[in-house]
Amino acid sequence: MTWDDLDAHLDRVPGTVSAYVGRLDAPPTWTRHPDAAHYAASTMKVAVLAALHRAAEAGALDLDAPVPVVNEFDSAQPGAPRFSCAPHYDNDDAVWDRLGGRAPLRWLAHRMIVRSSNLATNLVIGHVGLPAVAEVWTLAGARTSVTGRGIEDFAARAAGITNTVTAADLAALLSALGTGASTPGRLASPAACSAMLDVLLAQEHREDLAAGLPEGTRIAHKSGWVRGVRHGAGLVLPADAPPYLIAVCTTTDPTDGNATGDGTEDDACLLIAHISAQVWAARHQL
Repeated sequence: MTWDDLDAHLDRVPGTVSAYVGRLDAPPTWTRHPDAAHYAASTMKVAVLAALHRAAEAGALDLDAPVPVVNEFDSAQPGAPRFSCAPHYDNDDAVWDRLGGRAPLRWLAHRMIVRSSNLATNLVIGHVGLPAVAEVWTLAGARTSVTGRGIEDFAARAAGITNTVTAADLAALLSALGTGASTPGRLASPAACSAMLDVLLAQEHREDLAAGLPEGTRIAHKSGWVRGVRHGAGLVLPADAPPYLIAVCTTTDPTDGNATGDGTEDDACLLIAHISAQVWAARHQL
């Protein structure tokens, strides 16, 4: 396979497929529409995770202090009523089981990543604030990605406030965590970056990027999906080659029947897994 072959294959795929592949702290080996904006879906949760750890390191909050588990949040649209999450849009009963009780922020952040809990995400955003998430994107070197609102904030969405990412920006964020785990970096201390990577390594949704890798390959990653959108971004840690970044964002027509929006192994998952497998095969040449 050559990168031109992969591009030719993706040229036949409906919609927009963006990608970024390369080593840490090095120019990319291959990109495809890396700066195209896509609806973020749950990939924005990585920036929320980083904002939480930064706040903890600044002494603004205690990761292990239990906080109330509620389902009512301030809208990003000024003057709009508070909003709630719907349980059937979530992927984690464990957080909903704590509703009305308390849970540590560290645990909520873990559920936000490994099970992609929307309720946990909004709770964490409520404690760190959207400006702190924006600061993470800026410090990581992201050029255009925006986290403008919480999940299911429909009043904000109706007002045009949204969450977007690019493949290049997702790679920049993961690169900042990967390099920051060994040397003091832009986002947080090495200990905090290592802790965040450990959470991303524990990801339980493995239908896309991870599905294209040999069993047991370590990948610190986050996926995201809604109808018509499927993304995967990760830092792959091969045993026989240097670590590499891979971010793939796909946006298709939600009426084409291929985007189920339920996290199952649909065509978009298979496409991302195929790209991941091709990159894995070329890992020594990246």
